[in-house]
Amino acid sequence: MSDIVLYGMDISPPVRACLLTLRALGLAFEYKEVNLFAGEHRSPEFLQKNPQHTVPLLDDGGALIWDSHAIVCYLVDKYAKTDELYPKDLVKRAQVNQRLYFDASILFMALRNISVPYFLHNVSLVPKEKVNNVSEAYGHLETFLGESPYVTGDTLTVADLCCAATAASLAAVLDLDTVKYPKIAAWLERISKLPHYTEDNLRGANKYIGMLKGSLTIV
Repeated sequence: MSDIVLYGMDISPPVRACLLTLRALGLAFEYKEVNLFAGEHRSPEFLQKNPQHTVPLLDDGGALIWDSHAIVCYLVDKYAKTDELYPKDLVKRAQVNQRLYFDASILFMALRNISVPYFLHNVSLVPKEKVNNVSEAYGHLETFLGESPYVTGDTLTVADLCCAATAASLAAVLDLDTVKYPKIAAWLERISKLPHYTEDNLRGANKYIGMLKGSLTIV
């Protein structure tokens, strides 16, 4: 049994970002499903590990880390044979960090601000401005890609894995307009060629989209 345990739920984009990173590093790990809808993240056992009661949660031989962005950076720093996924060069790392913060504060939050009210309180009416936030996030991501194959340039990094896990889920609220955002479409297609992508990201993303799409009304 591996010393690395990831707790999560596959509909969660942050959880899927961690799965993609673990695969990219070729690490053996155990995955433990946490049913958020059944309240398993609020059990005494889970709260002892993560008092913030969120997923993903990484247990690496007793080292407990939560927040997907903290997890993926930790995994690369500790286990990667090179620094390609999370460069040590300060300028390159700052660029990757910027994209990670963009995912955390803009891309994922645009989605979370719609999905959480629905999942927790059955709020299906979505103000137009919240959908506009998703559209704006798409626009920023398209700009970041520019003429590069990845979000910070020519090399795949953890920023791509985190942003892709979220971007693949945005269709739950707003379908990707491939004419308006061709660079995002090409980038997601590129990311989809990663080993275990269907298992680790696409399957959960499709499940997430299926739970939300058609249930929301824009007002």
